[in-house]
Amino acid sequence: MPAGAGYAGQRTDGLAIAALVIGIVSIVCSIVCLGIIFGPTAAIMGFISRQRIATSGGMMGGGTLALVGLILGIVGFVASVGWFFYVVASGAFNNATATPTG
Repeated sequence: MPAGAGYAGQRTDGLAIAALVIGIVSIVCSIVCLGIIFGPTAAIMGFISRQRIATSGGMMGGGTLALVGLILGIVGFVASVGWFFYVVASGAFNNATATPTG
């Protein structure tokens, strides 16, 4: 029998990859406040993926990808909320020129 025949290697959990991608998107889109949506999504997907990997008995890999996706999701959410409050506090929505004087 050839070396390595009959052995299936670990496969990476697709949810871990998705958590990583959505986590990156949440950080990139945090300036438009879309991190409020994408951040928790990535964090939840990363958390679920880590649980699936832990209970797979070594059949699934990608635990690091899931953890990084979870962390990036949290960072994207916090950055998006912080950016929102910064914009509100700076008065960007203040439309002082449209008020009538009279």
